[in-house]
Amino acid sequence: MPWFSLVAYVFGGAFLANAIPHFVSGMMGKPFQTPFAKPPGQGLSSSTINALWGLFNLVVGYVLVCRVGDFDLRATSDVVALGLGALTMALVSARGFGRFNGGNAPERR
Repeated sequence: MPWFSLVAYVFGGAFLANAIPHFVSGMMGKPFQTPFAKPPGQGLSSSTINALWGLFNLVVGYVLVCRVGDFDLRATSDVVALGLGALTMALVSARGFGRFNGGNAPERR
């Protein structure tokens, strides 16, 4: 398998993971941070913008995973690459959005 297919799967996993919070926020009618907000990534965008941004991420993720190379769910390297991309995006999002949404607050006992 060419190395560029694995790179595409990593980025595909990141785009697919990024699609989830935006698309769900849009469907719930809730504003959420997007690159189109002011300031970018910090301000809130409308639920419509989030639904569209989530769909865009879903399409890009699909193209990177299903149209580049020959993704196989039974090939460990393919699944690990996709999972690493999704996990990386999840951790970056948790740290980045957590400061706006209370996710990085220390626990109190």
